[in-house]
Order: sequence, then structure tokens, then C-alpha cells
Amino acid sequence: MKIQKLILLSFTHLSMLAFGFIIGIYLLPILIAPPSPTAADIKAIALQAEYRTEFTRDLKGSDLLHWGEGRVSLSQEYITLMGELAPGPEYKLYLSPKFVETEAEFELLKPSMQLVGDVDTFDNFMVKLEASVKLSQFNTVVVWCEAFGEFITSAKYR
Repeated sequence: MKIQKLILLSFTHLSMLAFGFIIGIYLLPILIAPPSPTAADIKAIALQAEYRTEFTRDLKGSDLLHWGEGRVSLSQEYITLMGELAPGPEYKLYLSPKFVETEAEFELLKPSMQLVGDVDTFDNFMVKLEASVKLSQFNTVVVWCEAFGEFITSAKYR
């Protein structure tokens, strides 16, 4: 009886420890995220956009935990999102010369992509472009999770 009880207690405690760790990984980026840009800030920058597109949840590589939705605006100074992303750690924004919607496609094309910068917020974002980045050399904007090698979302803008 004591061994069964010890096994049961060990299993339940280890299960709760694993559950807490997983919840911590999910919640930590939300807790440490800086304030999101306001809708007014995004709208003001979006007025200068050369390209517009939308993130949608119905991509092959998106799922319950990895998705994005909303309006994306691209100008020579900023790429903005008026919408939201599934929370996660170490999101990066890339420009791709071809449309991608899966991890495998991303990995294959990553050498030809341009890393734009970090995405630190999950409700709206605003990422400043380097002057050397030429939007006309690409046609797709991609959000990628570097920490776990996960595709989050993408949208073709031209």
C-alpha cells in the first residue's frame, strides 16, 4: 500500500510540476511584454504604407498555439500589425521572397529571407525597418518563433 501511494504521489506531483512549467513558458512572454502600441499610433503609421495585407488563422502551419490575425501595413520605415498574435517567446519578423506557410517552407527559404527585427508585443506591433531593407525585393512578411523553431503566421503583400 505504501509503494502504491508513493508512486501515485510522485506521479501527481511530477505532473503538476510539468503543468506549471508549461504554463510558465506560455505566460512569461505575456508578463514581460512591453506595452503594445496604441491603435492611434498604428493607424498614423499605416497611412504611409506602401503595402497592406492580412494575417489569418487558416494557414497550413498555424494551429491553436501558433497563429496571427489582423491588418499588416508595410512602409519604408515600419511594419505594423493592427491585430494580435498568439503569445510566445522570441518572435522575429522576417521578409521572404516567396510565400511560406509552414515550418518546412520557412527553414528552406530562411537563407534568402531578411530578418527585420523582434516582435515583443502580441496585441498590435510596430517594428522599425533598417534603411537598407527594400520591401520590393520581397513579397511576404513572416512571424517566426526562434526559441522553438515554430511558424506563427505569414501574409503575402505583393
